Amino acid sequence: MDGMAADEFTEFMLSRWAGLVRFGYGLTGDQGLAEDLAQTALTRACASWTRVRRASDPDAYVRRIMINSNRSRFRGRRVSEQLTESPPDYPGRELVEAPDERTELMAALMSLPAGQRAVVVLRYWMDLSEADTAAALGCSTGNVKSQAARALAKLRVSGELMNGRLPC
Repeated sequence: MDGMAADEFTEFMLSRWAGLVRFGYGLTGDQGLAEDLAQTALTRACASWTRVRRASDPDAYVRRIMINSNRSRFRGRRVSEQLTESPPDYPGRELVEAPDERTELMAALMSLPAGQRAVVVLRYWMDLSEADTAAALGCSTGNVKSQAARALAKLRVSGELMNGRLPC
């Protein structure tokens, strides 16, 4: 990569980092995994930067790398985690006002199949249009609409069950 391309990639990476970590958090429900996914996606984008920058939407290209990386992390052997007494403190990274609401939200998102979760995170968390979501996922806008409808219906039912509005 020449100097001008390296500068262009550096600018791209710095301007997209926070959004990619936020997207990764929506996919995984874990801050550390979100940062790993963002780093993996940017590393792969850097390795093929000439192809990425020629894409009609480089952001969608990198989000697609993240989605594929998130799916493939389940294919390999899992590394055991060492739990600590308390999680590290990440000041200023609250995504929802109350911790209980955030916990419920992430539990509900994690209950969705990976494809529906990706649609919900892209459409409603990252505020992408149906067309941009379809481009990021490599599918039609009709598929995005149907996956979103199914996911929202499932989230509504699980929300009602969690709040005790429906008998289990």
